[in-house]
Amino acid sequence: MHRRLRPVELDFAVAAPLRLVFAAEIAAPPEVVYAALADDTPGWAEWFTGVCGSTPTHDGRGREIRLTGGTRSTETVLATEPGARYAYRVDTTDLPTLQALLEDWRLTPAGSGTRVRWTVAMDGPAAFRWLMPMARPGLRHAFGGSMRALDRRLAGS
Repeated sequence: MHRRLRPVELDFAVAAPLRLVFAAEIAAPPEVVYAALADDTPGWAEWFTGVCGSTPTHDGRGREIRLTGGTRSTETVLATEPGARYAYRVDTTDLPTLQALLEDWRLTPAGSGTRVRWTVAMDGPAAFRWLMPMARPGLRHAFGGSMRALDRRLAGS
């Protein structure tokens, strides 16, 4: 059952009760990485671990995401700064207990490539905020694998 989450804005990336931050470097320049994040929405299913479908909505200002296992979410894109930042919040989802979620992707030059920083900012009941940090190792692993897959995908384009 889809539930509406609390709408949050960009400041939630630093103000959220729970923030998980991951970083990696990939060989492609920031503009190319940004295009993969912001312009190739369907491509996410090819490189981001757990995403099995991603469709742009509202002329690119939103997305519908399907995760492996059947979870579905709708999102609103909040920041599009070519070569630097891509951020979105989850508006509706069928994930239980989650009350608010924003993902913020920051891109900075790193040699001839890009340093990618992914912040997952979220809120939920006290038990959720206590348990969710235990998912950090799994999310770190998924992020690392996703960045390696994106790096391979962009090297082939």
